[in-house]
Amino acid sequence: MVLPGSVRRQPASRGLVSRCTHHHIVVFLLTFFSYSLLHASRKTFSNVKVSISSQWTPSCLNSTAPELRPYELWNSSHLFPNAEEATLFLGTLDTIFLFSYAMGLFVSGIIGDRLNLRWVLSFGMCSSALVVFFFGTLTEWLHFYSKWFYCCLWVVNGLLQSTGWPCVVAVMGNWFGKAGRGFVFGLWSACASVGNILGAFLASCVLKYGYEYAFLVTASVQFAGGVIVFFGLLTSPKEVGLPELGADEDGSLEEDANRPLMGNDDADDDDQNYSIQATDTDNQPKAIGFFQACCLPGVVLYSLAYACLKLVNYSFFFWLPFYLSNNFGWKEAEADQLSIWYDVGGIIGGTVQGLISDVLQKRAPVLAVSLLFAVGSLFGYSRSPNSKPVNAVIMAITGFFIGGPSNMISSAISADLGRQDLVKGSSEALATVTGIVDGTGSIGAAVGQYLVSLIQENLGWMWVFYFFILM
Repeated sequence: MVLPGSVRRQPASRGLVSRCTHHHIVVFLLTFFSYSLLHASRKTFSNVKVSISSQWTPSCLNSTAPELRPYELWNSSHLFPNAEEATLFLGTLDTIFLFSYAMGLFVSGIIGDRLNLRWVLSFGMCSSALVVFFFGTLTEWLHFYSKWFYCCLWVVNGLLQSTGWPCVVAVMGNWFGKAGRGFVFGLWSACASVGNILGAFLASCVLKYGYEYAFLVTASVQFAGGVIVFFGLLTSPKEVGLPELGADEDGSLEEDANRPLMGNDDADDDDQNYSIQATDTDNQPKAIGFFQACCLPGVVLYSLAYACLKLVNYSFFFWLPFYLSNNFGWKEAEADQLSIWYDVGGIIGGTVQGLISDVLQKRAPVLAVSLLFAVGSLFGYSRSPNSKPVNAVIMAITGFFIGGPSNMISSAISADLGRQDLVKGSSEALATVTGIVDGTGSIGAAVGQYLVSLIQENLGWMWVFYFFILM
């Protein structure tokens, strides 16, 4: 029997506490740190670009160098004649990675819904760790430098890393229902920011020994994390005898947990028998197709919205330290440290706004209000004075109103979309929908990096912020 909307709605906190077990905590931590490790390897590459650039270009010859070896032999292993060309190639690698990552997300979501999520995630982590080791460590140890080899490795790395996000969101969606999902996913989506901090810490600890050791440490930790995920991650409550979402004894309460917080909860109660999937007598529902997932209500619109938001979010990630150094003349190390406040604002924003959406039982109004404030915060930040404390405060506020909605769409709302009534709460739609949303967002982020550099070069930073406001 379908209960009325007023009866179905349960307090988010009470529903969350009543269903939380130690298995939920383990799943939360394993998925959190597995994606953090994937992000840490990306951050390591960003942090060692200066060292890589100096290694790929000729060294400044000292007075004894010509006596030790001929000039041709001294520079035979270097790729580029100057640092500018090396930096341009490193930026090309970023673009290659983002596009391959975006394309891989569409495929990884489909694979994750058809294979064991634990296998896909652990394979992606371990194989990506090996690629990172080959890229940054083995090539340096062997003194093998090749632009085409680096490009091929980074394409493969983007494809392998794309297995991470759809799988971890799907696993989290299997374990955490609508009760408290906004708060839980808002807190959990801080994994990317934690990974950035972890990657910076690991790289800084060993960078003095050579950039190859930064890649070695990060790859080793990521590979170990993949092994732990393979042996320790539970992808569904049924693996330990707990009821699946939508299969509780009372039936009705968790049925509502599969309902996305974006539409009318009281509507379409008479359409419960409709499903994209054919009825299967087995308890294992078949995964829906890619185009079927695109046709689910809200998937295309939220994918396009996330493309705009991720463009702005990743632009801050890639360009904020450069902007601070270029616009205010601050030292690079100080700009790097100050840029952390944007991530801090995003972590707080995702958690607080997720909690508010749980209380209101709606997510879209929370996102809309937040983005209206984001327009004002972007306009204010574009006119920030040459003061580090003031800049940090406005930066954190901007991260709160931009990073918060971005984290919600990529995690909680993706889980809502993949567990709506049209797929009967099937976990086999979660990874596919998440891959579509995040893949579209990554395409926007990849295109955005080129547009930001083009606008900045021709029109200046103020027009870059106008572009962010438009997005």
